[in-house]
Amino acid sequence: MKKEKLFFGLGFVSTIAISLMFAINLNAKTQDSESSKLQALTKFTKVISTVENSYADELTFTQIIDKAIAGLMSNLDAHSSFMDEKAFNDTKVQTEGEFGGLGITVGMKDGALTVVAPIEGTPADKAGVKSNDVILRIDGNSTLGITLDEAVSKMRGKPKTPIVITIFRKGEMKPFDVNITRDIIKVESVYAKSIEDENILYLRVTNFDQKVVSEASKFIKEHKDADGIILDLRNNPGGLLEQAVGLTNLFVSDGVIVSQKGRDKSENTAYKAKANNKITNLPLAVLVNGGSASASEIVSGALQDLKRGIIIGENTFGKGSVQVIMPLNSKEGLRMTIARYYLPSGRTIQNSGVKPDLIVYPGKVPDEDNSFNLKESDLKQHLETELSKIDSKVKVSKKSQKDKDKIIPRSTIYNDIQLKTAIDSIKILNITKDGK
Repeated sequence: MKKEKLFFGLGFVSTIAISLMFAINLNAKTQDSESSKLQALTKFTKVISTVENSYADELTFTQIIDKAIAGLMSNLDAHSSFMDEKAFNDTKVQTEGEFGGLGITVGMKDGALTVVAPIEGTPADKAGVKSNDVILRIDGNSTLGITLDEAVSKMRGKPKTPIVITIFRKGEMKPFDVNITRDIIKVESVYAKSIEDENILYLRVTNFDQKVVSEASKFIKEHKDADGIILDLRNNPGGLLEQAVGLTNLFVSDGVIVSQKGRDKSENTAYKAKANNKITNLPLAVLVNGGSASASEIVSGALQDLKRGIIIGENTFGKGSVQVIMPLNSKEGLRMTIARYYLPSGRTIQNSGVKPDLIVYPGKVPDEDNSFNLKESDLKQHLETELSKIDSKVKVSKKSQKDKDKIIPRSTIYNDIQLKTAIDSIKILNITKDGK
């Protein structure tokens, strides 16, 4: 009876596989001969039948095929994967600006589940998760051999439920646990602030959702008389390509912003700037770090190549490949790498990332001369708070407090040497411009 079952399995799967083989050959060129393809497919179907009949746990034929597809996709590269029904549905919420989870973007780097960047203000960010942290365990379960979609699925859950992730961080003696409470992740993709005592617009882009270009354009137009713009892309994991192209186009009037090239020439595309979309000539400084990935690298790399802005910070993540979702049916699909991104100069950011013009590591500004100014500012804020407690007539109004939230104080600037370098760079660019 078992032999009959085995024979049926081999015959059934072989028929499907051989049919697929001939269908593929009708429209595709291949280096393999017909006989070598047949041998490979025979081996594949034999493995499937062996697993179906001999594996310790009983698996359905569909489960075996799904696992085979998942294994194939995960072995192509770190960003390709098989998407089951849940993963397929989850992709629909990625760019809508609100979703449940921890608030981190993850990827596979050298075979390890790695944090690309925490999203600003989310549970993961508040818990201290950092870019390039390696997640070894999720609720005690090892992440070795896990697919990216499986990892994301495990980390998502109902709001207010706890999760423990075990992290390995370069420079730490040993791995450590981070306790996080899941929540609804509401993403403010773009916001603007002024800088205390400076006429400089600080423009922060946390991720590239569908609102980035319109929001950034609005803020830039509102500050058209600024002395310069600081575009902060630190810990920005990326997002929509069209928004990255659109944001870059606000600063440049012509030239190729990014191109993609793949095996299929039909996928080769060059995204060029449109003169009518440029809205500012103000001096520009761009902040990046190891958490700046994908779309962030396209923006910073293009602005660097087109000599439009000065890039400051640390080397970016290095994700320069193009993935598309290819539906298999109404509930499942493949996320597959089909091409790679290339910057205007022709260089790729895959694995190498974007190297800043000024490499500046995070930390405080080492300048003791600022101590008096900071103490004076802190004292003023402290006295205002104390007065508001004892005198109902002397209060910091809600309006003035709201205005303060839109200003980056000097105390923050001197605790962020990358930001301070960007401010100084804008001043130098203005001096150079005026000198000409």
